[in-house]
Amino acid sequence: MKGANITIVSKFILVGLSDLPEVRFPLFLLFALIYAATLAGNITILVAIATDLRLHNPMYFFLSNLSLLDILCPTITVPKMLDMLLSENKEISFVGCMLQLYFLIDVLGTEIFLLAVMAYDRYIAICQPLQYMAIMSRRICVQMAAGTWISGFLNALLHTSFTFTLSFCGSNEVNQYFCDISPVMALSCSSTYTSEMVILVVAGVLGSSAFVITLVSYVYIVFAILRMNSAPGRHKAFSTCASHLTVVGLFYGTTIFTYVRPSSRYSPNQDRVISMFYGIVTPMLNPMIYSLRNKEVKRALIRVVSQERFTGRRED
Repeated sequence: MKGANITIVSKFILVGLSDLPEVRFPLFLLFALIYAATLAGNITILVAIATDLRLHNPMYFFLSNLSLLDILCPTITVPKMLDMLLSENKEISFVGCMLQLYFLIDVLGTEIFLLAVMAYDRYIAICQPLQYMAIMSRRICVQMAAGTWISGFLNALLHTSFTFTLSFCGSNEVNQYFCDISPVMALSCSSTYTSEMVILVVAGVLGSSAFVITLVSYVYIVFAILRMNSAPGRHKAFSTCASHLTVVGLFYGTTIFTYVRPSSRYSPNQDRVISMFYGIVTPMLNPMIYSLRNKEVKRALIRVVSQERFTGRRED
């Protein structure tokens, strides 16, 4: 079997969250509500940005991309998790597992790059306000957003290739409620050293590069805010950046802890909890964080909700 790339396993069994019947239905209701709230919040953000001309600028263009990613991220894992809780069907095909892992890494990678781009956008807006519209032109914004999606695609392709070209010929029980790199690699009956090192180096370089861009941008932003003479100007700049920093802290902390480390430090129970934060909880919180910290978004959301209520009453 040495050096062979043979896949004998044709399907995987996802462990899920709980085997206790009395717990499964309450968990189903909880995560169904969280998923519904995530979809409602992010779709409302997208509608608000699309329909309010005052939000047609680079900052909200990138925010709409973030909301789209926050819709996709839980959609990749939560429906299957809900199915497992309700029907106890824990099987997922080999191809299905591969696609689930690919799309999840794609979305997470894209979001990491997008958060760095959003930090750079805030740096230009606050530190070089007079050149902002020239530097962050529509063409440049589209190119930067496209770059984050393409980078996420290539990053996911690399990770998925190195994970699923391994040999799987023993246990097929994935110790997670979705297909992820570490629990899938743990099932391989061939050496995972090369795959782990490539994934660790690539994830480390790309993740740390995005993090450094974000960090450096905010160091400059903080100094620029402190130099402002106007107290309302300082408050507005800080309020705008605080929401982004909160999202960055939640997302970077959990994803870096999960992916930038060797599989020898893999802990199924710990990873299950952490993955819920970046995969389920954070996408639900992001619309709330941005709407609560940003008056323009809040006004647009109120207008969208008011219009929907008015339309509903008129139809009644």
